[in-house]
Amino acid sequence: MSAWEYVKKLHTGWNLGNTLDAIRRGETDPTPESQETAWNNPVTTPEMIKLVKDTGFDMLRVPTTWEAQIGPGNIVKKAWMDRVQEIVDYGINVGLTVILNLHHEDWHFPSDENYPAASERMKALWQQIAERFANYGDKLIFEAMNEPRKTRTPVEWNGGDEEGRRVVMQLNKDFVETVRTTGGSNSTRMLMVPTYAACSEDPGMCDFVPPEGENIIVSLHCYPPVNFALLDDMDDNKWTDECDKELDLLFGRVDKYFLSKGIPVIMGECGARDKNNPQDRVKWAKAYMSRARKYGVPSIWWDNGGHEFELMLRRELKWKYPEIVEAFLNA
Repeated sequence: MSAWEYVKKLHTGWNLGNTLDAIRRGETDPTPESQETAWNNPVTTPEMIKLVKDTGFDMLRVPTTWEAQIGPGNIVKKAWMDRVQEIVDYGINVGLTVILNLHHEDWHFPSDENYPAASERMKALWQQIAERFANYGDKLIFEAMNEPRKTRTPVEWNGGDEEGRRVVMQLNKDFVETVRTTGGSNSTRMLMVPTYAACSEDPGMCDFVPPEGENIIVSLHCYPPVNFALLDDMDDNKWTDECDKELDLLFGRVDKYFLSKGIPVIMGECGARDKNNPQDRVKWAKAYMSRARKYGVPSIWWDNGGHEFELMLRRELKWKYPEIVEAFLNA
């Protein structure tokens, strides 16, 4: 099926956040378990992922940081690749569509000066990942990068500059070409490519062009409206009519730049942070997901476990806010 038809069959997902994407600063050779638990989340179990499936989610995104697990020659350590595959299998085995990416990497800073080194590593990493998963079917999606941006600069979060947006598109092209050349299911696998910083605002989307070829999906992130859903001002915790209007603006932009042109989109991260306001977050979930379904944009809750976006109590194998989960799934 086409990428458009594929995406239309998906609805809601859950991020295994702050887990394989955790980073233990200062540790030069972390074991898989050391990295996986570095940000105080427990080791991932099949039972956690089964709970995701049994509750009604149909997607599992597995954010993964590879930087600390790369040896000489850009070779991924076998133990890390094995652990990543094990967790991907947890999702595949229960029937979830799994998204595997590169997350929290510093080396792909999108500048012309850094591009040659970033391109070399991008190709080396995705060559290895694609070869490891070449025989996996269409339940596995590869996502090129997570929020590629000029970190710690004035243009980090505002949609970037022309150079940054252009280099991100070049790296996306490197990713697609590398995966496609590995054969097997990778010749037709669905591939997600982000805008600069996965930005869903006008500056990040207006001049974005996906790589040529079939089965390409645009990857965006959004926490709208940011004052309510993302920023840490605990006083801004009420869902209002103005908040609701911002959702209309968001999906209007996504439609303008992508959906109306036949380009499918998956919202790889979304959510509303905990400000001691569960009923207002329920309102957010209903309002957000009703629009996401109307426009055909599958969306994946960012659950960082033990932090402000947590939904699952992983050690207890139950939902912390079942009413929010219910609203998110069934809006």
